[in-house]
Formats: sequence, C-alpha cells, structure tokens
Amino acid sequence: MSAAPSSLRAFLVAGAGIMVYTVMDALMKQLSIDSGAYNAVLWRSVAGAVLCAVVFVARGRRWPAWGVLKLHIGRGVSAGASVVLFFWGLARVPMAQGVALTFLAPLIALYLAALFLGETIRRAAIIGSLVASVGVLAIAAGEVQADASTQAVLGSLACVAASILYAASLIFLRQQAQAADPLEVALFSSLVIGAMLLPAAPWLVAVPAPSQLGALIGAALLNIASVMALAWAYARAEAQVLAPVEYSAFVWAAITGWIVFGETVSPYTVVGALLIVAGCIVAVRRRVPAVQSEAGA
Repeated sequence: MSAAPSSLRAFLVAGAGIMVYTVMDALMKQLSIDSGAYNAVLWRSVAGAVLCAVVFVARGRRWPAWGVLKLHIGRGVSAGASVVLFFWGLARVPMAQGVALTFLAPLIALYLAALFLGETIRRAAIIGSLVASVGVLAIAAGEVQADASTQAVLGSLACVAASILYAASLIFLRQQAQAADPLEVALFSSLVIGAMLLPAAPWLVAVPAPSQLGALIGAALLNIASVMALAWAYARAEAQVLAPVEYSAFVWAAITGWIVFGETVSPYTVVGALLIVAGCIVAVRRRVPAVQSEAGA
C-alpha cells in the first residue's frame, strides 16, 4: 500500500550508520593529529580492505562486472578525496564545527540525485533540508566565532570542499547499493581509496606506531559497519529521503567531541541541533494520499 514503512526503516538504519561513522571520526581525528590525514585514511583503508577481503573470499564471492566496478571506482575516488580533506580539516577545527560544515552535502545531493538519478525532488524533502540548513547556520555562527585563526579557516574550507565531494559519493552510493550488496560495497570502498592514495606513499607514508594499531583497527571496523549500513539503506530508499539523515551526525559529533577532546557545546549548538532534527523529520515524512472509501456507498 505504501513505501513509507520501508523508507522509514532505511532512514533509521542510515541514522545508525551515521552514528557509528561519527564515533569513527573521533578515532580518525586523533590519528590525523598524530600522523596526518593521509596516513590515517591510508592505513584505515588497508585494514578495512583486508578485513572485508577475508569475509568476501570465504564466502566464495566473485569479482564484480565492469559496469559495477565503475560505480565502485567512482564512489571510491569521490569518497577518498572527501575523507582526506575532511580529516585534514577536522584536525584543525572542533568536531562539531567540522561536521556542521559538511552539511552542505545533503543539500547538494538532493539536486545531484535529480540530475543524475532522475529522482523527483519532493516538497517535503526541500522544506526539511531548508529547515535543517538554518540549524547548520546557527551552529556555524556559534562555532566559527570561537576560533578565527588561519589554521581554523583552512580547516573549515577543507571541510566545505569535502562536503561537495561527499555529495557526489552519495549519488554513487545510491547506484552502487542497487548493484552490489553491502559487503562488496565496503570492500571496494576501502580498496579504491587505498589504491588512490598509494602512489603518494613514497613521500608521505609513515608506519603506524604500535600504540596506534588499536585505534586503526577500531576505525576500520567502524567504517565497515557504517558503509554496510548506509549501503543497505541506500538500496531501499531514494537519496533525497536519506540525505537529510546526515544532519544527525552533528549531535553525535558534539557528544564525542566533548567526551574525547573536551570541546564545549554552545547554546547555538543546542538550537541548531533541534532545527536539524526537525528538518530530518519533515524531510523523511511522506504524504499519504487520501483514499476514498466507497464501502457502504
């Protein structure tokens, strides 16, 4: 009768994936501070590829067809460039501020979905995204005034650039998730990102210290779980329905930033978070068409 229950389920699974990813962000921020964003992303990708490959081979899976492989490569390249920029920026700004600046991505993804996937942008999705974007502006107003150093400005710009590339990766993910299962998506995400970064290894790579191995493996496992959850969700709902769930990352970023790095949350953050949640609710809500009952007529 309606696709709404399926979309809501996909929305909730995507929300869980975003929560897991934000916890991973905290690990990656510390690794980026310690070893640089390049090394953090490279070694996370290597660990993720190895972990996924073991399960992939054990299940007797086959190498994907060229058409599917092109989707894996497209998303891997866009996501890889995005995460390097994001974690470079995140090492220079508070987690809440960095994540807030990436919230341009769902807004961009709405229109990329219409352009490349032929999705019709519903009024509820547009209104929800606009409400959530007001929340982002409120957050940015409070966070940016706290630190206007050159490093903070560069970090913020890196996060904005990352959001544009991340929007493109969301569109690839929608196509990718319909052509491959979550395990394959997670495996090739790590493989492509690792392969993309590897050519710079002779100049930039540093072997992780033994004390960093736990954080690297933890980040890889959390990344795999997040990618698989998002792939499952994007296979079952339109990009415009799921894109606004990205806004929930701010709430988790504020919490993890406070717990792990002692970053404070301003009143702007509270107001912005409430607007973001309201926007997500509006965006995911589908209008149920009225059904005229003729029983007893």
